[in-house]
Formats: sequence, structure tokens, C-alpha cells
Amino acid sequence: MTVDEISPEELKRKLDDGEPVQVIDIRSPAEFASGHVPGAENVPMHELPSRVDDIEWSDEVVVACPIGQSSVQAARLIGSYEGVGEETNVKSMAGGYQAWAYELEAEDE
Repeated sequence: MTVDEISPEELKRKLDDGEPVQVIDIRSPAEFASGHVPGAENVPMHELPSRVDDIEWSDEVVVACPIGQSSVQAARLIGSYEGVGEETNVKSMAGGYQAWAYELEAEDE
């Protein structure tokens, strides 16, 4: 199964336009807390297989990671899971956080 990629620019445009994009950040909770794509949900990669059942998946899901490699694997895992509907379009954010040149949302300390 091939995984489509979405550029950080395209993701930012969709978020700015209020499109219903579900962003899943597979980094560690500490990395997530230090800054993430606005509105992202933290599901660390090692927890994904056990949590994929508990997540309400939207029609468009974008997986984000540090450099855009493990997000491809995570997107493939999510897309192959039978609990995720066929209408769900799962993508990887190309280049990961390394390529995200926009403001990050941080957790309040």
C-alpha cells in the first residue's frame, strides 16, 4: 500500500481554511509538548497499534513525525486497520517537523 504525502504548505492551508483535517503526531509526549502542528493529537508511534481502535478517525488524516519517514509507516498502519473506514484518506506530512516552517502550538507548562 502506498502512502500519499501532503506538503506542510498544503496542510497549513487546509488548517487555515478550517478544513476538517485530523493531524496525528507520533512523536513522544515530551516532543509533542514542546511544539506541534496546531490542533494535532499526540499518539506516540509505539502506542499506535494499541490505540488505533480507540480513535475516531475523520475523513482526512495526516500523520506527522520528525523527518517524514516513520509517519509513512504509521499512515500505512492506520490505513490498513479494518476499523478505519475506506473513505478515510491517510497521508504523511512530507519532510515532517523538519519541513514545517510555521508556528507551533505548545502545551502550557
